[in-house]
Amino acid sequence: MKIKHASILVARIALFIIYFWFGILKVIGQSPASDMVHHLLSMTMPFIPFGLFIVLFGLFEMLIGILFIVPGFERWAIIFFFLHMITTTLPLFLMSEVWSHMLVPTLEGQYIVKNLALLSCVLTIWASLPEKLWPNMPNLIKTQ
Repeated sequence: MKIKHASILVARIALFIIYFWFGILKVIGQSPASDMVHHLLSMTMPFIPFGLFIVLFGLFEMLIGILFIVPGFERWAIIFFFLHMITTTLPLFLMSEVWSHMLVPTLEGQYIVKNLALLSCVLTIWASLPEKLWPNMPNLIKTQ
């Protein structure tokens, strides 16, 4: 197996593990991020009950993980990934609790910043997809 193919496979498996694992922790009420999610929800959408939201959000994360490992569903996984990134990055801008000092994130802030590594995995997968799936893909990430 070529290193390119191996790296894409490892990226897909890593995304599955992270998304499915973190999602199921939310579904079963064991996520260490629950307090932060609850606070952000109360700031942005206080009309949604937290118990319902956290379970649906966990199921959404689990779905993203599954879509990354099922061949042919990468496009949906990538779309859902970017929607997820928008929501999970919000605390960096809306919640001062994720910063100890200027440019010094708390553990929760670091948890969010690590999403840059996930973004790298997703861009690697995206670039490996046949062009017919993404006819208007920016030239920046098209395969050669």
